[in-house]
Amino acid sequence: MRILAATRGYRIAAVLTGLAVAGGAAIFLAVGRSPDGARPISFATAERDGAATREIASLLKDLDLIRPSRAQAAKDFSLPTPEGKTFRLADHRGKVVFLNFWATWCPPCKEEMPAMERLYQRFKERGFVVLAVSVDVEGAALVNPFVREHQLTFPIALDPKMAVAEQYGVRGLPSSFLVDKRGTLIGLALGPREWNGKASRALIESLLRD
Repeated sequence: MRILAATRGYRIAAVLTGLAVAGGAAIFLAVGRSPDGARPISFATAERDGAATREIASLLKDLDLIRPSRAQAAKDFSLPTPEGKTFRLADHRGKVVFLNFWATWCPPCKEEMPAMERLYQRFKERGFVVLAVSVDVEGAALVNPFVREHQLTFPIALDPKMAVAEQYGVRGLPSSFLVDKRGTLIGLALGPREWNGKASRALIESLLRD
Protein backbone atom coordinates (compact mmCIF):
# COMPACT_ATOMS: atom_id res chain seq x y z
CA MET A 1 0.00 0.00 0.00
CA ARG A 2 1.25 3.45 -0.93
CA ILE A 3 -0.09 6.76 0.32
CA LEU A 4 -0.66 8.88 -2.75
CA ALA A 5 -2.08 12.09 -1.37
CA ALA A 6 -3.12 13.78 1.84
CA THR A 7 -5.26 16.89 1.70
CA ARG A 8 -7.86 18.54 3.94
CA GLY A 9 -8.31 15.47 6.11
CA TYR A 10 -8.64 12.98 3.27
CA ARG A 11 -6.13 10.19 3.00
CA ILE A 12 -6.11 8.23 -0.25
CA ALA A 13 -4.22 4.97 -0.52
CA ALA A 14 -3.96 2.69 -3.52
CA VAL A 15 -3.28 -1.01 -3.58
CA LEU A 16 -1.86 -2.14 -6.92
CA THR A 17 -2.14 -5.85 -6.31
CA GLY A 18 -3.30 -7.01 -9.73
CA LEU A 19 -6.34 -8.52 -8.04
CA ALA A 20 -8.74 -9.83 -10.67
CA VAL A 21 -12.22 -8.40 -10.28
CA ALA A 22 -14.76 -9.23 -12.94
CA GLY A 23 -12.91 -8.14 -16.02
CA GLY A 24 -9.61 -6.72 -14.81
CA ALA A 25 -7.48 -5.37 -12.03
CA ALA A 26 -8.71 -2.48 -9.92
CA ILE A 27 -7.05 0.02 -7.63
CA PHE A 28 -8.62 -0.03 -4.20
CA LEU A 29 -9.00 3.13 -2.15
CA ALA A 30 -8.96 3.76 1.58
CA VAL A 31 -10.49 7.07 2.53
CA GLY A 32 -9.64 8.64 5.87
CA ARG A 33 -13.06 10.10 6.56
CA SER A 34 -16.45 10.54 4.94
CA PRO A 35 -18.35 13.77 4.43
CA ASP A 36 -20.78 14.45 7.26
CA GLY A 37 -24.05 12.64 6.71
CA ALA A 38 -22.89 10.81 3.61
CA ARG A 39 -24.29 7.31 3.20
CA PRO A 40 -22.81 5.04 0.55
CA ILE A 41 -25.17 3.45 -1.94
CA SER A 42 -25.40 -0.25 -1.16
CA PHE A 43 -25.02 -2.91 -3.85
CA ALA A 44 -25.45 -6.66 -3.68
CA THR A 45 -25.10 -9.56 -6.09
CA ALA A 46 -28.63 -10.77 -5.45
CA GLU A 47 -30.37 -12.24 -8.47
CA ARG A 48 -33.55 -10.24 -8.02
CA ASP A 49 -33.79 -7.08 -10.07
CA GLY A 50 -37.09 -5.25 -9.98
CA ALA A 51 -35.70 -2.21 -11.85
CA ALA A 52 -34.58 -3.94 -15.05
CA THR A 53 -36.26 -5.96 -17.73
CA ARG A 54 -35.24 -9.56 -18.24
CA GLU A 55 -33.22 -8.56 -21.28
CA ILE A 56 -31.32 -5.88 -19.38
CA ALA A 57 -30.80 -8.20 -16.41
CA SER A 58 -29.32 -10.82 -18.73
CA LEU A 59 -26.95 -8.30 -20.30
CA LEU A 60 -25.86 -7.05 -16.88
CA LYS A 61 -25.01 -10.63 -16.01
CA ASP A 62 -23.07 -11.08 -19.26
CA LEU A 63 -20.92 -8.08 -18.32
CA ASP A 64 -20.58 -9.31 -14.74
CA LEU A 65 -22.06 -6.09 -13.40
CA ILE A 66 -23.25 -5.90 -9.81
CA ARG A 67 -26.94 -5.16 -9.52
CA PRO A 68 -28.64 -3.32 -6.66
CA SER A 69 -30.52 -5.59 -4.30
CA ARG A 70 -33.43 -3.14 -4.53
CA ALA A 71 -34.43 -0.33 -6.85
CA GLN A 72 -32.91 2.99 -5.81
CA ALA A 73 -32.55 6.38 -7.38
CA ALA A 74 -29.10 7.66 -8.26
CA LYS A 75 -28.14 10.39 -5.82
CA ASP A 76 -28.10 13.80 -7.42
CA PHE A 77 -24.91 15.85 -7.36
CA SER A 78 -23.27 18.87 -8.94
CA LEU A 79 -19.57 18.97 -9.80
CA PRO A 80 -17.33 21.46 -11.59
CA THR A 81 -15.85 20.62 -14.97
CA PRO A 82 -12.30 21.49 -16.08
CA GLU A 83 -13.81 24.21 -18.30
CA GLY A 84 -15.31 25.98 -15.29
CA LYS A 85 -18.89 24.83 -15.90
CA THR A 86 -21.08 22.65 -13.68
CA PHE A 87 -22.37 19.15 -14.35
CA ARG A 88 -25.57 18.28 -12.47
CA LEU A 89 -26.88 14.75 -12.73
CA ALA A 90 -30.53 15.80 -12.47
CA ASP A 91 -30.18 17.85 -15.65
CA HIS A 92 -29.79 14.60 -17.58
CA ARG A 93 -32.98 12.87 -16.42
CA GLY A 94 -34.53 11.12 -19.40
CA LYS A 95 -31.13 10.02 -20.69
CA VAL A 96 -29.01 6.94 -19.98
CA VAL A 97 -26.02 8.00 -17.88
CA PHE A 98 -22.72 6.13 -17.62
CA LEU A 99 -21.01 7.46 -14.47
CA ASN A 100 -17.32 6.54 -14.19
CA PHE A 101 -14.95 7.30 -11.28
CA TRP A 102 -11.29 7.41 -12.27
CA ALA A 103 -7.89 9.07 -11.79
CA THR A 104 -4.97 9.90 -14.06
CA TRP A 105 -2.66 7.71 -11.96
CA CYS A 106 -4.90 4.63 -12.33
CA PRO A 107 -3.64 2.20 -15.05
CA PRO A 108 -6.89 0.22 -15.36
CA CYS A 109 -8.78 3.51 -15.74
CA LYS A 110 -6.59 4.39 -18.72
CA GLU A 111 -7.11 0.90 -20.09
CA GLU A 112 -10.88 1.23 -20.45
CA MET A 113 -11.17 4.87 -21.55
CA PRO A 114 -10.67 4.31 -25.31
CA ALA A 115 -13.62 1.89 -25.28
CA MET A 116 -15.67 4.39 -23.25
CA GLU A 117 -14.95 7.04 -25.88
CA ARG A 118 -16.06 4.73 -28.69
CA LEU A 119 -19.24 3.82 -26.82
CA TYR A 120 -19.98 7.50 -26.25
CA GLN A 121 -19.45 8.35 -29.91
CA ARG A 122 -21.75 5.51 -30.97
CA PHE A 123 -24.73 6.51 -28.79
CA LYS A 124 -24.36 10.17 -27.78
CA GLU A 125 -26.87 11.41 -30.36
CA ARG A 126 -29.52 9.07 -28.95
CA GLY A 127 -29.55 10.29 -25.36
CA PHE A 128 -26.50 8.53 -23.91
CA VAL A 129 -24.28 10.49 -21.53
CA VAL A 130 -20.85 9.51 -20.25
CA LEU A 131 -19.51 11.40 -17.23
CA ALA A 132 -15.99 10.59 -16.05
CA VAL A 133 -15.46 11.90 -12.51
CA SER A 134 -11.79 12.44 -11.71
CA VAL A 135 -10.72 12.07 -8.08
CA ASP A 136 -7.28 13.56 -8.73
CA VAL A 137 -6.51 15.94 -5.88
CA GLU A 138 -4.68 18.27 -8.26
CA GLY A 139 -7.84 18.74 -10.33
CA ALA A 140 -7.79 20.36 -13.76
CA ALA A 141 -4.00 20.83 -13.74
CA LEU A 142 -3.60 17.07 -14.20
CA VAL A 143 -6.87 16.22 -15.87
CA ASN A 144 -6.73 18.65 -18.82
CA PRO A 145 -3.40 17.35 -20.25
CA PHE A 146 -4.65 13.76 -19.82
CA VAL A 147 -7.88 14.50 -21.68
CA ARG A 148 -6.00 16.16 -24.55
CA GLU A 149 -3.45 13.35 -24.78
CA HIS A 150 -6.11 10.66 -24.98
CA GLN A 151 -8.47 12.73 -27.15
CA LEU A 152 -11.47 12.23 -24.89
CA THR A 153 -14.64 14.09 -25.85
CA PHE A 154 -17.13 12.93 -23.21
CA PRO A 155 -17.83 15.19 -20.20
CA ILE A 156 -15.33 15.24 -17.34
CA ALA A 157 -16.05 16.39 -13.78
CA LEU A 158 -13.73 17.08 -10.86
CA ASP A 159 -14.19 15.51 -7.41
CA PRO A 160 -10.82 16.17 -5.67
CA LYS A 161 -12.28 15.82 -2.16
CA MET A 162 -14.04 12.58 -3.17
CA ALA A 163 -17.34 13.91 -1.85
CA VAL A 164 -19.40 12.36 -4.65
CA ALA A 165 -17.22 9.24 -4.73
CA GLU A 166 -18.01 8.78 -1.03
CA GLN A 167 -21.70 9.44 -1.69
CA TYR A 168 -21.67 6.57 -4.17
CA GLY A 169 -19.66 4.27 -1.90
CA VAL A 170 -16.69 4.10 -4.28
CA ARG A 171 -13.82 2.04 -2.85
CA GLY A 172 -11.98 1.11 -6.02
CA LEU A 173 -10.97 2.61 -9.34
CA PRO A 174 -12.28 2.45 -11.90
CA SER A 175 -15.87 2.17 -10.71
CA SER A 176 -18.71 2.68 -13.18
CA PHE A 177 -22.42 3.11 -12.50
CA LEU A 178 -25.24 2.84 -15.02
CA VAL A 179 -28.30 5.03 -14.52
CA ASP A 180 -31.44 4.50 -16.59
CA LYS A 181 -33.69 7.17 -18.08
CA ARG A 182 -35.82 7.24 -14.92
CA GLY A 183 -32.77 8.06 -12.82
CA THR A 184 -32.56 4.57 -11.29
CA LEU A 185 -29.25 2.86 -10.61
CA ILE A 186 -29.18 -0.43 -12.45
CA GLY A 187 -25.60 -1.67 -12.27
CA LEU A 188 -22.05 -1.22 -11.01
CA ALA A 189 -18.79 -2.31 -12.61
CA LEU A 190 -15.76 -2.59 -10.35
CA GLY A 191 -12.67 -2.64 -12.52
CA PRO A 192 -12.32 -2.09 -16.28
CA ARG A 193 -14.57 -3.52 -18.97
CA GLU A 194 -14.52 -3.66 -22.75
CA TRP A 195 -17.18 -0.99 -22.91
CA ASN A 196 -17.41 -1.02 -26.68
CA GLY A 197 -17.88 -4.77 -26.86
CA LYS A 198 -20.98 -6.57 -28.10
CA ALA A 199 -22.57 -7.03 -24.67
CA SER A 200 -21.97 -3.40 -23.68
CA ARG A 201 -23.46 -2.06 -26.89
CA ALA A 202 -26.47 -4.33 -26.53
CA LEU A 203 -26.99 -3.15 -22.94
CA ILE A 204 -26.96 0.52 -23.90
CA GLU A 205 -29.29 -0.19 -26.82
CA SER A 206 -31.74 -1.88 -24.43
CA LEU A 207 -31.57 0.95 -21.91
CA LEU A 208 -32.19 3.56 -24.62
CA ARG A 209 -35.27 1.62 -25.77
CA ASP A 210 -36.57 1.05 -22.24
